[in-house]
Amino acid sequence: MLLKQGVEVLKGVGPKKRAALQQAGISTLGELLYYFPRKHLDRTVMSTAQLEVGEVATVFVTSLESYLAHGKKSRLVVTTKTESNMKLSLLFFKGVSYFKSVLKPGLSLIVTGKLEYYRGMQIVHPDFEILSSETDPEESKLTHTGRIIPLYPTTEAMKKEGLDSRGLRRLNQQVLQMIEKQSLEIPEILPTFALDKRKLLSRRESIIQMHFPESQEQVDLARRRFIYEEFFFFSLLLELKRKKRQEIQRELWPLQKSTSASKLVKDLPFTLTEEQKNAVKQFRKLGQNENPMAVLLQGDVGSGKTITALLTALYYIDNEIQVCLLAPTEILARQHYQTIYNLLGQSPFLKIELFLGKERVKAKREKLHRLQSGETLLTIGTHSLLQESVLFKDLGLVVIDEQHKFGVEQRETLRAKGKNPDILAMTATPIPRTLCLTLYGDLELVTIKQKPAGRKPIDTRWYYEDKRKGVYKSIKKYLEQGRQCFIVYPLVEESEKLDLQSCIDAYESLQNGEFADYKLGLLHGKMKNDDKDTVMTSFQKGEIQVLITTTVVEVGIDVPNANILVVEHSERFGISQLHQLRGRVGRGEHQSFCILMTSYQVTAEAKARLAALTETEDGFLLAEKDLEIRGPGEVLGIRQSGLPDFHLGDLQKHKDILEEAREDAVISKDVNEIEKTEIISRFSEGRILFSN
Repeated sequence: MLLKQGVEVLKGVGPKKRAALQQAGISTLGELLYYFPRKHLDRTVMSTAQLEVGEVATVFVTSLESYLAHGKKSRLVVTTKTESNMKLSLLFFKGVSYFKSVLKPGLSLIVTGKLEYYRGMQIVHPDFEILSSETDPEESKLTHTGRIIPLYPTTEAMKKEGLDSRGLRRLNQQVLQMIEKQSLEIPEILPTFALDKRKLLSRRESIIQMHFPESQEQVDLARRRFIYEEFFFFSLLLELKRKKRQEIQRELWPLQKSTSASKLVKDLPFTLTEEQKNAVKQFRKLGQNENPMAVLLQGDVGSGKTITALLTALYYIDNEIQVCLLAPTEILARQHYQTIYNLLGQSPFLKIELFLGKERVKAKREKLHRLQSGETLLTIGTHSLLQESVLFKDLGLVVIDEQHKFGVEQRETLRAKGKNPDILAMTATPIPRTLCLTLYGDLELVTIKQKPAGRKPIDTRWYYEDKRKGVYKSIKKYLEQGRQCFIVYPLVEESEKLDLQSCIDAYESLQNGEFADYKLGLLHGKMKNDDKDTVMTSFQKGEIQVLITTTVVEVGIDVPNANILVVEHSERFGISQLHQLRGRVGRGEHQSFCILMTSYQVTAEAKARLAALTETEDGFLLAEKDLEIRGPGEVLGIRQSGLPDFHLGDLQKHKDILEEAREDAVISKDVNEIEKTEIISRFSEGRILFSN
């Protein structure tokens, strides 16, 4: 029970220290041991010989004296010496009284800051960490020259109470001494087979090496063990979700065969790819299980996900089982409706409805009645389908397009309207494997990479502003040949009004200038639905030659005759969004082009994104590149999509450990179910993974 005792049992921890620790999530001795260093500094390898003026430096120093210097600005000067006896001054213009009281002579410090030279080497307002004091023998034992020194994350409240890295090391040393003195074990929570198979350090040894490491190699082994532990228990949580889903019994059974699906395949003006055929087979196989299927269909831009989902839906519709298709925008919902109606419009069994936000009361009431009575078998709509008034008779399949644009609660709201329906989530934004394993590890993953035969590669080019005249000249050449063009402007929340105005201004400028002899159209999200429909219909019919638009065309818009896409201010877009936009062209028989326009002021990160787009059309390679550049916290807005905030694990750096942990969690038999559930519940609540 030692590890469950409160931190107040430790020497020197009174009410104030206890409160500061509790604010940081540390209430027990076990939680203290699991409060790991943010990094470790190897004192054995740092050398003042490597220091350069103008560069940020991290240096070990000993404080000598401090004094106030007066001039244009008063300042506190703390003189120190490095391990090679080089003098280094630390300057503080603010908080003089505080720093004078803290930085007394005889302290061993780590200081970090930009190294400058003015009458000697100096750093202005450095970050610093007090390691030990020459006057305190006990502290000197904790951090002596030639060892690895752990640095902990600390809050202002903790620092105020002396709970910096030095203070936390002292507390952890007390806990480990108590464990050793009482001959206690730190209980192991990983299964034995995993420890042996992955050659992981024990939990006890890993904790010791995290706080008081013998070498950098031991630090790395300890970190690997705890990264594995985080990924392992999160993977168990996914397995538990999968297991609970499998406990649900199917109520509605789709047909073994579908005459409508077979007829549609024969009537299609193109041949399905092998991956499309295999995807439908996989869905059919899962649809015959006793438990509802839950699938993520991941397909690159233009790979034919919609027709794959439609063929699957026909197995339900033929059996008078209702299907609904949820889309993130009205434009995409309308396009799905029109595409499906064109493919199936002559079929006598077709009972299809389109549900959008604003409709006349009488028309909406009639639609709701047909839906609830079971007369309507295929429903396509936006968020309006989530309203309480929308009720189904026998909903058996829920198809969610661009699923990452919907939250978990929204998906569950729609699923709850049916009779344990099957879920087919689709995304045209390829997701890196590591994110799939964490975000969608409880779903069956089906991937379509092949594009329909005859699709030509899209020629993607990145130009600076000085090439604009040449770009416009090329556009006119293709317009004269009968082709069409998109010109896309960014639209982001923080500057929405300015962005929208720049799009409208560009439309007016181009209409009266460069493209005065051509038919232009304007499309953006703030327009009325009827106006948007009119513009899109005109563009699809070829009546509009150049469409000036925002990212409202990011997904789903299909105009095969459009073969040029110009993206203005493309440095402001992410890789996945640019890849999605690029997918608006290249859908016909003609060679297509994607032109990325930027000013000369482009960040290094933006350059990496744009270069990647010009090098490949493979959405899966681009997804990995995006993860590498931006990290998992930003890709697809993952933080809003259920990804946990791992303490040590990094999905990009540690994907090999994630895959090992995922594999082991799936086959794990050694962990007691009760213990497994307890630890998983702790993880899902965001609590520290420490249990005895």
